[in-house]
Amino acid sequence: MTTTPNMLREQVEAMLLKSLAEGRLSHAYVFSGPPGSGKLRTALTVAQTLLCKERTSPKQGGRACGHCAECRKVLHGNHPDLIRVAAEGASIKIDQIRELQRSFAYRTENDRPRIYIIEEAEKMTIQAANSLLRFLEEPGAGIIAILLTDQASALLPTITSRVQRIAFAPTPPAVIAQELMREGVPEHLAKPASQLAAGMDAARQYAQSDWFAETRNVVIQLAKECLAAPGKPLLTVQQKVFKGELADHIEIILQLFGLLFKDIIHVQARQITSLNFPDQSDWLKHAAFQYNASRWVRAMESVLEARKQLRAHVNPQLVLERFMVAVQEV
Repeated sequence: MTTTPNMLREQVEAMLLKSLAEGRLSHAYVFSGPPGSGKLRTALTVAQTLLCKERTSPKQGGRACGHCAECRKVLHGNHPDLIRVAAEGASIKIDQIRELQRSFAYRTENDRPRIYIIEEAEKMTIQAANSLLRFLEEPGAGIIAILLTDQASALLPTITSRVQRIAFAPTPPAVIAQELMREGVPEHLAKPASQLAAGMDAARQYAQSDWFAETRNVVIQLAKECLAAPGKPLLTVQQKVFKGELADHIEIILQLFGLLFKDIIHVQARQITSLNFPDQSDWLKHAAFQYNASRWVRAMESVLEARKQLRAHVNPQLVLERFMVAVQEV
């Protein structure tokens, strides 16, 4: 098995398109990396480029044109030479792999390339993985396999030894934030979304969601009340969190508190160039020097403890109420 070092999605795409232009594309790949790192997007880019009838020249990047009939079919998910396999329920079953093999048993006109993408490949049953193994060993002419996984170590060694593994690195939050702002997302939403989401697509979804903007506003209100009106935060939690849809986002509330406290600590250290709450800079300065650094470090520790309790399935309302009390007492 050949494994590339961790690379950003743009680097992976450039490398694969170069290999395609030079006729060096492997017959099978494993794309591994955290959610949101661009694995599926890259797999579809490769498929579209392979099937495109009008892709650009190698000197121009060798990319798919994006508008021919083949490209449109890939984008719409109905290209006959591209098959995507995903888990049915909790696993990818042997019948799905057998059906994939049957679909690729015939020869295409002019030996057109054919591609299959297996999403969450770590969910294959042992029987499915063994069936795929035989297909990887004798794939047939022009067939390209791309397996996507967040956990490459969960794949059978016999599979990973027969593919080229490409490790995707997570996109840096600063890059995500810049792209969101370029798309018109306000900085005060782009910054926290880029920190909390796993990748560009998830960050965009956060930043464009009404609940995310509302959650952020509630966190700011609660933080200010903790300093100015002890006792009031618990009432606000009841009225604005647990009587609406924000009750489904307690983890995000805690993470946003973590970013807010981190901003306060940075302001104390006079590192204010990359605040996650840039529109709150005046209040952050006020809060930062109202107490010493150790208080805000303890507040950060309270966030970690509350998130730990949430993962342990403690009642979310109890977790958030305890957290608000802890923040006021640190």
